Formats: sequence, C-alpha cells, structure tokens
Amino acid sequence: QVQLVESGGGLVQAGGSLRLSCVASKRISSINRIGWYRQAPGKQRELVASISSTARTNFADSVKGRFTISTDNAKNTLYLQMNSLKPEDTAVYYCNAQVFRAWATDDYWGQGTQVTVSS
Repeated sequence: QVQLVESGGGLVQAGGSLRLSCVASKRISSINRIGWYRQAPGKQRELVASISSTARTNFADSVKGRFTISTDNAKNTLYLQMNSLKPEDTAVYYCNAQVFRAWATDDYWGQGTQVTVSS
C-alpha cells in the first residue's frame, strides 16, 4: 500500500507559477513510476508528467517546456513545478504511484489538489 498526499494547489493568474508536492508513505525509490495526472471538468483524466525509478521522465505535449517533475528521495516527495500557467491548465491534479508486480500493476492515487488559473 502507498498513501499519497498532495498539496500546493491554488488560484494563480495566467503566466504565474505553482509548485505541487506529493508525499508518499514509502520510499519513492521503491515505486516504479510516480507522476501527476489532471482532470478538468467534463474531461478525462490525463497524464501530465511522470518519472520512473530509473529517472526517465515523460511529459504531456501541452506542458513540455513549462512544467518540470522532480523527486526528493530523502523526503519521499514528488514535485511538479508549473511555470507559465495557462487557463487551460485549470484542473484537479492527482498524484499517482505505480508499483509493478509479476502479473499486475498496483495503482495508487492521492486525493487531488485544485489548480485554478485565471485569465
């Protein structure tokens, strides 16, 4: 089991920045992949960015060059630095952790944190 607790959301004007944090209940180095998803009203949840245990990163095209993902293993914390925010970045952001098993993948989710970008 992995518990995830997000923080850092809020209201920001377009062009501004926010940093989201996700504290995991186990060592991030033992999680195969950890990342951020978001879900806007009326839309499907989508991957924003992820990082693997081998430090391989993956970003949605819409956030490339604006968002960065990083971890602090000593604090078991995942970060999402969001710069040059746009109104279309408005969504609930969820932290996700994946632990690979022999025949399945265990998915864990945080409760989400709201990000609202005003124009």
